[in-house]
Amino acid sequence: MRRAWTAAAAAVVTAASAVSLAAPATAAPAQAVLGGGSGILLVDGAGDIAACTLTTIGQDGGGRLVGLTAGHCGDPGDAVVPEFGWDGTPVGTIVDEYPALDVAVVQFDPALVVPVNEVGGITITRTGSPVNFPGVACKDGRTTGVTCGVTWLTDTVRHETWTQICVMEGDSGAPVVVGTTLVGMVNAFIQVPCLSPTVGTTMVAALDAINAAGGVGAGFRPI
Repeated sequence: MRRAWTAAAAAVVTAASAVSLAAPATAAPAQAVLGGGSGILLVDGAGDIAACTLTTIGQDGGGRLVGLTAGHCGDPGDAVVPEFGWDGTPVGTIVDEYPALDVAVVQFDPALVVPVNEVGGITITRTGSPVNFPGVACKDGRTTGVTCGVTWLTDTVRHETWTQICVMEGDSGAPVVVGTTLVGMVNAFIQVPCLSPTVGTTMVAALDAINAAGGVGAGFRPI
């Protein structure tokens, strides 16, 4: 489930680097503004880049600034770079991954990031359980923005929810919300983007696994 190069991601990093070299005094703000729904780039040691979406950002029980995204977007040790409005400098690192749930934990540098709870009209104030059919959920992804759809079912064994939310490549990790409650993340679409159902890990399962491990991210609360 490892990622591949995307032309858009490569262009962003190349352009950002060029701006940084050409005009360092005005290249970027002092801090990157990030929240659930923000576009992020995951860069590995070989320089391969994946474009994904940040699920949420907040503090864990140890007071660290952390966030979540889809696990297939990168591996522990990969650098995290804001996709938009930034100079290409890493602001965080993937520190842990839960492959069974396709969830990754990101630790951010608080000196470089301003965490927000609203991106693109989606606001996250708390976490909770997904709704049942025919309840409607929405997501905010870096590729397709805010889209909503009916919830078909929640598989309590595999800890995933199936919805009719429109998603495309790059939306992986996007927060799935009901109102202002974060109930899950986007992990995949089935066969045809925006026509077939979307599958995502429930936030209850993700946070339960992170809390049980007791590492970075345990005790997470969104901003």
